[in-house]
Amino acid sequence: MREGRGLELKAGVEKEKIRRVRLKWINRQQMMLRPVEVEKLVAEDHEVRAVWAFVGRMDLSGYYEEIEAVEGEAGRSATDPQLLISLWIYAYSKGVSSGREISRLCETDPAYQWLTGLEPINHHTLSDFRVNHKEALDGLFIEVLGLLSAEGLISLERVMQDGSKVKACASGDTFRREERIRAHLEAARQLVEQMGDPRTAEEVSPRVAKARQRAAREKQQRLEKALEELEKIRVSKSSSEEKEKARVSMSDPEARVMKQSNGGYAPSYNVQISTDAKEKVIVGVGVSQSGSDYGELVPAEERVEETMGKAPEQMVVDGGFVSRENILGMEEKGIDLIGPMGTGVGQARGQLNRRGVDPAFYPEAFCYDAITDTYRCPAGKVLRHEGEERRVGRTDYKYRASAASCQACSFKQKCCPQNRKGRSIVRGVDDPRVVAHMEKMETEEAKQIYRQRGAVAEFPNAWIKDKIGLRQFRLRGLIKVGMEALWACLAYNIKQWIRLCWRPQWA
Repeated sequence: MREGRGLELKAGVEKEKIRRVRLKWINRQQMMLRPVEVEKLVAEDHEVRAVWAFVGRMDLSGYYEEIEAVEGEAGRSATDPQLLISLWIYAYSKGVSSGREISRLCETDPAYQWLTGLEPINHHTLSDFRVNHKEALDGLFIEVLGLLSAEGLISLERVMQDGSKVKACASGDTFRREERIRAHLEAARQLVEQMGDPRTAEEVSPRVAKARQRAAREKQQRLEKALEELEKIRVSKSSSEEKEKARVSMSDPEARVMKQSNGGYAPSYNVQISTDAKEKVIVGVGVSQSGSDYGELVPAEERVEETMGKAPEQMVVDGGFVSRENILGMEEKGIDLIGPMGTGVGQARGQLNRRGVDPAFYPEAFCYDAITDTYRCPAGKVLRHEGEERRVGRTDYKYRASAASCQACSFKQKCCPQNRKGRSIVRGVDDPRVVAHMEKMETEEAKQIYRQRGAVAEFPNAWIKDKIGLRQFRLRGLIKVGMEALWACLAYNIKQWIRLCWRPQWA
């Protein structure tokens, strides 16, 4: 029994030795010094190299001319604009639009470290650079298009236009009427005056004091701008009641409430993008305060002509851009416009329905006699020519029945229940060029071209919102918002060049 017990204990000890494995413990409290070869932080075919190479091909003299630091004189060396441009373009292509986030990534991400050569970049430098060089940025966008055109990626044979609502850096709760804005403005002015008085100054560091003064001045400027924008909004209102109820955002006064794709409403800007159909390159970008696209086609065409040096041969748009004014405008410029034009029947029927008109007495039930130039209603009453109204691309001829015949008619409650002057009807005659456009859109060729619109025109908007994440602007004000949209489109275009020209050489 003792011998068996001893063998059993010996086997247990050996088994215990087998289980006691030796591990390499992780020590996170130590400091390590190791060499880093910056050039090997990213692979040869990494797209950050493509961004750096592409930006290096461009003429950046517009940026260099604004640098005050020069060799042989005192002062701190400036950060290379090529580096800052490359950082912003690469960051936007990865969905990063914050200067603070880029500054953090320059310390941790190999691609950003390769760009900066392991040097830190202050987020103020990045943020200021993004908004301080508008003319140079416009020139940069034009030069990028020139390089892409030289690569054969742009033809301007067919340009497709589309608009997209992007939320502003403001919430609906920031909208106030004039009384509240003036009260906030007076408080802001008093705060600015108090900060300038040394007797009321707090014991804070000079840096904090300057930051507070800058914030107070910027708030005062925004509120003053809000009053200016409020007057613009009132001018656009028709009734005195609407003028009185007009409101504007105190955070971003130039933003406007617009309908979103989900059916809701939010402070937004209307971003207009023109896309060349050949390789889906963006050839024009603009930002508008209008919630409608009707007035955006002509400015969009002018932007394309300005950036590319010539007008597109054909523009393809959806029904939101097609109006008689735009049809005639494109016709005068010699541009072939492809886009469906609404008949307005649905809107007219909605108005008649709200007035209580029976469907049996809708305009299509009235018979027109060209010889006598009169209409006859379903009840047999005659509507005679009353006058005409000329508009761009259309002439409206008005016809009306006598008030006495309508008042005595047994069908008055079905035909014109709220009308005391007698039932009226309008016969619209379109300009021959408008008629020609509508006939063209009935052809199979035009329909085939229009079917391609969604895949081309809507793709950049979807890519910019999904990949870049531009669903809400970080900047405020129409000018700065336009610059932010331009940065996003620059990143998109260079990304297209990487996909079509740079990447294949590494296949």
